Amino acid sequence: MFDNATINKLREMHLGAMAESFKEQHNTIGIGSLSFEERFAFLVEAEWLSRRNKRTGRLVRQAGFRFPAAIENIEWQGKRGIAKPEILKHSLGAYIRKAQNIILSGPTGVGKTYIACALGHAACSQGVRVLYARLSDFFQRAYEKGSCRDKCAQVPLLILDDWGLKKFSLEETGELSDLFERRYGRASTIISGQVPYASWHELFPDPTQADSILDRIVHNAHVYSISGESMRKAIGKQSLECPDS
Repeated sequence: MFDNATINKLREMHLGAMAESFKEQHNTIGIGSLSFEERFAFLVEAEWLSRRNKRTGRLVRQAGFRFPAAIENIEWQGKRGIAKPEILKHSLGAYIRKAQNIILSGPTGVGKTYIACALGHAACSQGVRVLYARLSDFFQRAYEKGSCRDKCAQVPLLILDDWGLKKFSLEETGELSDLFERRYGRASTIISGQVPYASWHELFPDPTQADSILDRIVHNAHVYSISGESMRKAIGKQSLECPDS
C-alpha cells in the first residue's frame, strides 16, 4: 500500500526529489527484488542530483556568462595553439584549487570567449562560484560600487573578457593593480582578449605598475595563443553551402 503520509513528510522536509523517487519506486515492476539498502540508495541519489543541479543552475545564473557554453561543444577543428586534452584537464578544476590563471589570446572569432565560458560552466558544476565580466563593465562597476571590487577580488574564479581593447588609463591601472594584488595566490582568473601576452606591457601607462600587475597575472598561468579560421566565417560558409530547402 502506498504511503502518502511518508510522501508528505518528505516534502515538508524539502526532500521533494526523494519523494518523487519514492513514488516512482512504488510503480516500478520488480523493485521488490532490490534490497532495502539499494532502494534507499536510489532515493538518496535522486535528492543529491536534484540539489546539485539546482546549485549549478543558481551558480550559472549568478555568474552572468556571455554564452551558455559547454566543454563538449567546443569546436576544435582548425584551432592552433591550444589542445583539447589540456582544456579537458582544466575542466576538472585543478587550476582553481591551485589558484592558477588561464590566458586566452587570439583574433576575433576563434572561440576564446566560448572556451572561457565553457570552463566557467564546468567550474559551476563543481560548486565553484564564478563571475564573468567584460573588462569595460568591470571598470564601470568598480567605479560605481565599491562592493563590486570585493566581489571580483574574492570570487574563486573570475573571467575577464575583452582584455586590451584599448590602453589602460592610470585609474584603470590602479583598479587592476588592486584586483590582482588581492587575488594573487588566493583565486583564479581567466583572461580573454585579442592582444597577445607579449604585447600586454604596452597597454599600461606606467612600466613599473605594468611589471607588478603582469607578474601577478602570469605567475603560474597557463598561456594559450589561439589561431585559426574565425568560427563566424566558418558558420557563414556552412550556411551558404547548405541553403534551406
